[in-house]
Amino acid sequence: MDPVKFLIVDDLEENLISLEAMLRRENLEFLKARSGEEALELLLVHDVALALLDVQMPGMDGFQLAEFMRGNLRARHIPIIFLTAGNADSQPRFRGYEAGAVDFINKPIEVDVLRSKANVFFDLYRQRQQIAAQRDKLEAYAETMKGFEQLTRQQLIHEQETARLREQFIAVLGHDLRNPVAAISGAARLLRKQAQSEKALKVIDLMETSVDRMVGLINDVMDFARGRLGSGMAMHRRPTALEPVLRHLVEELEAAHPGRDIMCTFAMPAQVDVDAARIGQMASNLLANAVSYGEPGQPIHLEVTVEGQALRLSVSNAGTPIPEATMERLFQPFIRGESGPSQQGLGLGLHIASEIAKAHGGRLWATSTPQRTRFTFSMPLAPEPQDAT
Repeated sequence: MDPVKFLIVDDLEENLISLEAMLRRENLEFLKARSGEEALELLLVHDVALALLDVQMPGMDGFQLAEFMRGNLRARHIPIIFLTAGNADSQPRFRGYEAGAVDFINKPIEVDVLRSKANVFFDLYRQRQQIAAQRDKLEAYAETMKGFEQLTRQQLIHEQETARLREQFIAVLGHDLRNPVAAISGAARLLRKQAQSEKALKVIDLMETSVDRMVGLINDVMDFARGRLGSGMAMHRRPTALEPVLRHLVEELEAAHPGRDIMCTFAMPAQVDVDAARIGQMASNLLANAVSYGEPGQPIHLEVTVEGQALRLSVSNAGTPIPEATMERLFQPFIRGESGPSQQGLGLGLHIASEIAKAHGGRLWATSTPQRTRFTFSMPLAPEPQDAT
């Protein structure tokens, strides 16, 4: 840190030398002037912590110098101690205080008194230096943080725009893919109506299976994109007989996966206020997940029951338990399991199933042990209407 500067003004050189010797200490620099004019020149250049002014000097005396200092913006706040060999009359002292003095010291000077008073101003000036340095650091830090904040805001806006464009692209892509997929599906149906060899029929089966899988992937992408773009998942809830929907779904899955047994337990009202297509989509995703990751020789269980005022649908299978690290991210988009054979798909099935659960005012969760892995969906049932009395 820069040294603290004291200004000493006296027309006698020996007095200047004596004062410097009395006050000398580390990090203290003395500016010496033998006249008021010389002192003013020094004050135009230097920042001073204390001015020690001799009152009686030829030409400009100490009082006049103090008045000039108080008229100067740079010097008006410098504390002044007058050194005087005169008597202790009140009139000169009043003039001195009026000119801005903080104290008077009579000659001959007592060294301890002078040093004690001067040290106070040395310490005060050093504290002001430290406060100013801290203020400058805080201002610099604030400017840096403002720059970081602006940069972060720009980056966030850029990332949001990029994400929005990416999701719009996914939505458009999913929409435009439906046309060629529909064309392939129609062509497969036309070919099946005509006489075909056994080998050709197997090829048509493969085409239709691939088309079904592509339709499922496109639907997943469209649902995901709609959710991320803020339009939400389309829902059409109405009282529906849900059991036939789920039984038909199970039959389709068992036909597509010969040898896989899906055991069903249904204990639900005749009609439930749901979007039947969405509940079917959720159950299909959960059952497909069980087929992919479950033990091939063990049955898959689909259970739909009522507990209290809630409808509960669960799908469980035997097999390798889900790792804990995967469980934490299970319903996030684009997450696939790490066990089982090579898997196909985008990793959106469980995420969309979870979104369907939320759209019905319910939730979907998973438990996994070495014995069984179970996905459970629960939603509140609408209260039954009361008969008018």
